[in-house]
Amino acid sequence: MRRERARRLTVLVGEGDRWQHRPVFTEIVHRAHAAGLAGASVFRGVEGYGGSQLIHTTRLLSLSEDLPVAVVVVDAAERIDAFLPQLDGLVRDGLVLLDDVDVVRYGASDNADRS
Repeated sequence: MRRERARRLTVLVGEGDRWQHRPVFTEIVHRAHAAGLAGASVFRGVEGYGGSQLIHTTRLLSLSEDLPVAVVVVDAAERIDAFLPQLDGLVRDGLVLLDDVDVVRYGASDNADRS
């Protein structure tokens, strides 16, 4: 087990948000990968609302077209900060959150130490 400091980038967008005919969340993941960031995950919300105050939910078919999506990336603070300009112009109607976090890493080398 290894513990270290990192920065978490969370980008909150709508599932229907597009960048050149591609979902914004997909574009963020591909840009993070190209930038060599440690990893990115996309989480689809089942219900939520944003600036429009319109509640989007999976429970009503007519409102399930633009569910909330969170893209989460965790890496060293300087690498996350360097990546932020990649979001300019891409995230038009969303929210970007930055948190300094403690990361606990488990890996194959940790398992070998236990044997």
